[in-house]
Formats: sequence, structure tokens, C-alpha cells
Amino acid sequence: MIPAMPEYPDITIYVERLRAELLGSRLEAARVVSPFLLRTVAPPLSAVEGLKISGFRRIGKRIVWEFDGGFFLVFHLMIAGRFRWKPRGAPISRKIGLAAFDFSGGSILLTEAGSRKRASLHVVQGEDGLAAHDPGGLEVIDSSLESFRDRLLLENHTVKRSLTDPRLFSGIGNAYSDEILHAACLSPLKWTSRLTDEEIEALHGATIKTLLQWTDRLRTELGDRFPDKVTAFHEAMAVHGRFDKPCPVCGAPVQRIVYASNEANYCARCQTGGKVLADRSLSRLLKGDWPRRIEDLEEKGSSS
Repeated sequence: MIPAMPEYPDITIYVERLRAELLGSRLEAARVVSPFLLRTVAPPLSAVEGLKISGFRRIGKRIVWEFDGGFFLVFHLMIAGRFRWKPRGAPISRKIGLAAFDFSGGSILLTEAGSRKRASLHVVQGEDGLAAHDPGGLEVIDSSLESFRDRLLLENHTVKRSLTDPRLFSGIGNAYSDEILHAACLSPLKWTSRLTDEEIEALHGATIKTLLQWTDRLRTELGDRFPDKVTAFHEAMAVHGRFDKPCPVCGAPVQRIVYASNEANYCARCQTGGKVLADRSLSRLLKGDWPRRIEDLEEKGSSS
């Protein structure tokens, strides 16, 4: 399976558990071992050592640690970056370790599987500096139908591409866009300019419902534990990662589109009128509207 970037439900749970474990704690030391992780030099990472954490927040798929004095650490986990809660002073894995952040009650280790290191850390000061890391995507959970429609029709793309563009919508990626489109009974390759008012309304509702339901599900499954194993592949999902398995609604086998490092899962009976999306025009469509790598949209929407 293609590695999965943490999305709105995963990031929300990370923020909640980090807040529960570390709010008000003082950062004793920051140990960075990867030369690829830290993307800023001023202010230095040492500027936040000794400061108390005053809050956590989410910006798109970024996780922000807030410190006294208006300092922020901005983490983008990209595809394979993960936080892990360990005993204080835990060693950093030589194979996948990027950094460790030590507190009196424990340490947060940042890891990244694979040879391509794309996770990033920025140290910024002030809300203006933090705002530079916001790609500007609409927070759908808090959006009206009108604002959702305006953002969706701002550019003409396939609907899956639009949902996963961080400049258009916040926190939605490959996995949950599959689930959203299945819930809305929409083809991932339908152009946004061809959506009817009824389809846009259904998509808006499905987006909010899917993101909230999965956040609640993950929260319930986790309890008060720290999310050491974050994945976008769950048995309870309708179509994502379930190629050739039965659709939970109609029983038809889930179909899959793979293009470069991208994957879309869908039910032909529920979403495309029974048509399997595999004809000559498909590769041309994907080449023109999908990035070659799953992380390209995130990098395009980043200020780094």
C-alpha cells in the first residue's frame, strides 16, 4: 500500500493528546539528529529550550507547538513522519529517528520511515511568522455551503484533486477524500465545473460527516493513549485501501486507480454509474490534473 500522510482526524488526535500530555510543560532539550529536518536558522531551535508550552494547534496538515514568548514550532509530518511518546531521555533511533524533545514527564520522538526525508520543522516567532505557514485551505468543518461551493469552484480540477489541494481545503488528503467521495456518491474524476448544486451540497455534507465521524472513531479507539501507530488504512473504511473487497453499501468490488505515487479507491456501482475508470483518456486526464507524487500538493502549498 502507498504510505499515507496524516490528515484531519489524525492531526486532530495528535493535537489533543499532545495537549493532554504536555500543556504547561517546560521543554528541557531539543535533540535533532537529521540534517534534513530543521528548515530555519532564525530564531534558533535553542530559543524555545527552557520555555513552557502554552498550546497546540493545527494548520492544515501541520502541527503547531506554541511556547511562551510568542515562539512556535511548526511540524509537517508529510508522508511518513510520526510522533512517539517515550520515557524521558529515550534514545533516538539511528534508522528512522529525526529528533527528540525532552520534558520532565517524558520525551516526544519524531521519526520518519523510509529513505526520503520530507518531514520538516520550522521555528518561528509571532503570529505573522506563523501565518506564513498556512497554505490557506478552507476549514470545511466550520464552513457554510456557500463558502464551500465558492472554494470548490475557484479552480476547475477533478473533485479528488480539489479536495486534496491544501490551498483549497484544509486537512484532507488521499485517504479521507476516498471516503468522502464514496459517501457523496461521486466519481473521483468528475470535474468540479460539472458538479450540480445537489452534488455540491452532498459533497459538503459528506466531507463534514466523514471527518467528524472518523475523528470521533479514532478518539474512542485510542482512549487516553498516545497515538504511536498512525495509519490511514482501517478495516472500517468503505473504500480506501480496500481494492477488490466488497463495497459495504452495494457489495460490488472496490476499484482502484493508480497513477505514479497516487491512488484513488472507489466503488463503480455507487460512484460512477457502474463504469470502471480505465480507458485511454484516463492517463491523459491524470497527467494533466494529478501531481506525480502524493506529496507534491503539500509542497506546492508550503511556504518552505
